[in-house]
Amino acid sequence: MIRQAIRAAMFGAFTVLAAAGAHAQGEPIRIGAVLSVTGPVGFIGDPQQKAMEMDVKRLNDKGGVLGRKVVLTVYDDQSDPSNANTFAKRLVESDKVDVLIGGTVSPSALAMVPYAERAGVPFISTGGSLALVDPVKKWVFKTPHSDRMVAERILQDMKERGITRIAMLSETSGFGQSGRKEITAAAAKYGITVVGEESYGPKDTDITPQFTRLRALDGAQAMLIFCGAGTSPAVAIKNYAQMGMKLPVYMPHAAVNQDFIKLGGPATEGVRMPTAAFVVIDALQDGDPQKPVALDFYRNYKEAYGVDASPFAANTVDALALAVDGIRRAGSTDRAKVRDAIEGTKNLVGLNGIFTMSPTDHNGLKLESLRMVEVHDGHFVLAGQAK
Repeated sequence: MIRQAIRAAMFGAFTVLAAAGAHAQGEPIRIGAVLSVTGPVGFIGDPQQKAMEMDVKRLNDKGGVLGRKVVLTVYDDQSDPSNANTFAKRLVESDKVDVLIGGTVSPSALAMVPYAERAGVPFISTGGSLALVDPVKKWVFKTPHSDRMVAERILQDMKERGITRIAMLSETSGFGQSGRKEITAAAAKYGITVVGEESYGPKDTDITPQFTRLRALDGAQAMLIFCGAGTSPAVAIKNYAQMGMKLPVYMPHAAVNQDFIKLGGPATEGVRMPTAAFVVIDALQDGDPQKPVALDFYRNYKEAYGVDASPFAANTVDALALAVDGIRRAGSTDRAKVRDAIEGTKNLVGLNGIFTMSPTDHNGLKLESLRMVEVHDGHFVLAGQAK
């Protein structure tokens, strides 16, 4: 009877342990995202969702992460930032996600920040505004280059071309105004003077009055249009061309999308903007660590969906990579451990650049990872290398 009792106890203990092990192996890793899949910036959010779905499938085909399946839940904020915080809360409280990703554009991302901070959940933003991570917030990280880096790269290129006086048109969106602030703050460092400026709304369809006033300025050598994503870059450049203005035009990386060229038509020819190196993959040397990552991204996306990948999809691809890398190094989905692991990211090769985070840097990219491109014959090419 004693031996039977021991066997029964051992069997019971084994059953409990086996059940616990099965539960641990079977419990999925949950990633939640809020993206603008439809609405005015749906042309950005839709490929972002597709790229994430593609990569999650590839992860699961290879056995998942930590031996567990990855489940992706995406909510569409319909390009309305007022929906973003609500969906972030639903993802955490109802869907029980381990990591939040999203904010196709900065206003949506910024709307998610307060909840992520209160809930104590790692949030990897795909919005560009520096305000997302400056000042540093405990739970918030981001993958696109900041507006400060974009502004400085534009000013750097202007200086190299001998441009010292510029006119500026800035969009009233969060990204447009933060970009304007960064240009204004850094211009003198590069020996550049803003001789005059105007602003316009992201939904404006006629910006010719602003351009009329800017055209009257004395001595401007270039036009900087600091715009957000969406249709406004194309509207601005078409109005600019209609005014017959001939100054060199600069825009931020928010305009680096084939839809900008499609909507803006011939008016986009020659526009310069900074962007991540993977956009001009032919310019990458064979030994560049980003090249194989970029090649895989383009090839896999084309095979999965039959169309070329949008540059904006890189923001969610990198966010998912940061999340997965953090979870692997943390060895669990404990939110605090994952947060610490993401903050400790070192030399993670992504599409936007090579990420190295720290307690004082939750973006982790360097200025040198931005390349200047220009539109030539309907394509983005490395600036100065148009043939």
